[in-house]
This record gives sequence, C-alpha cells and structure tokens, in this order.
Amino acid sequence: MHSDQDIQGQGGEHGDYRDAVYERPDRALDLAWLRRYLPLQYAGCRTLELGCGSGYWTQYLAPLASRYLALDSSPAALERAKLRPGVEGVAFRTGGAEAMPDGERFDAVFAGLYFSHIPKQRRDDLLARLHGGLSGGARVIFIDNSELQCREYPLVAYDDDGNGYQQRPAGDGGLRRVLKNFPNETELRLLLGRHGVGEMAFLRREHFWLLEYRLPDWH
Repeated sequence: MHSDQDIQGQGGEHGDYRDAVYERPDRALDLAWLRRYLPLQYAGCRTLELGCGSGYWTQYLAPLASRYLALDSSPAALERAKLRPGVEGVAFRTGGAEAMPDGERFDAVFAGLYFSHIPKQRRDDLLARLHGGLSGGARVIFIDNSELQCREYPLVAYDDDGNGYQQRPAGDGGLRRVLKNFPNETELRLLLGRHGVGEMAFLRREHFWLLEYRLPDWH
C-alpha cells in the first residue's frame, strides 16, 4: 500500500501497487470507519495529499475537495493512481513535501501510512516545510499502522537516531529493510508543540492510528 516504496519516508506503503494492507479482512472494520470519516473532513477544501501511492485514499477524498494535489515519489505509483475512479480533477506530481508548489496555500492535508516512514531526525523539517504551504487554520490528518503490524513484521533493528526497521518481502523473493516508526501520543504532542500546535486529537484503533490537528488561525 502507501508505499513501502521508499524506506526513507518519501512514500507511503504502495510499493507493489496491490494495496495488500487494505485488503486484509482483519482490517475491514477500521477501514470502513476511516472511509466514512475522512472524506467529510476534506469537503470543499484545497487539499494536499502526501505519499498518495497508488491512490487508494485519493479516490475517496478527492471527489469532495475543491482542489486536490497528490504527491508521491514514485512515478509508477502515480500512473496507477491516475486510473482510480473519482480522480479526474486531481493534479498529480512526483515528489515529497519538497514538491509542494510555491505561492499556493492549502486548507487541508492528508497522509496515509506516510509518517511512519519519515526518519525521526527529519520530522521537524517535514512539518516546517508542510506548514509553510498551508493557510491559517488548515486541517492536517495523518493515519498510520498501529504496533499490531509488528506481529507480522517485527522490528529487527534500530539505528543511532532511534529509527526502527522491519524486514519486508521484496519483489525478487528476498527481503528488504524498511524504516518503520510507531510514534506514541506523547511523542507526537511534543513534536507538534515545537511547531506552534497546541491542540491535537489522537485516536488509536486496532490496526491504525489517526492524528488530526489544525494550524493556528494566525499561521
């Protein structure tokens, strides 16, 4: 899904384009709730999606948005995303947060299974770049895997910055190392506090967590 395509955090987990993470029966209830909740949060908004991968969430969020820009570091993933239903009005662009257009402000941001692939030492830079392209009062939502994923893919190593790594199946039948972090609520509150965010909502479901916050109106 949103991609294991880039272990350095520029994509989410859609590397094989099969959306396997969203097809597992045990995740159906969590995903049904997210598919009901998320689209309404972007209705009428100029929306940016980071790490859109093969467009699983794009197809649900874009139809209600007034403007929608979807970014991903993989050109192949973007080609798949363009085939999704409901994305006819979506602008697709290759890259991560650094590919956000200069001089344009967004009202809302979404990133699915993206934040966990951002190295801890790059989180502050990511948020600074992201917030710099948003309007005051903009809504930001991240969703990602809960630690339950470690039952299937345990963390096998840590680097000097505290980033965790999993071993995942590779397309050639072997294994590859994937950077994967599982931040807790306190960690996220401290991070956002450094960027002027005082209020946030953190919801933990069985298979996914959701972080939602708004930038100050004076931003």
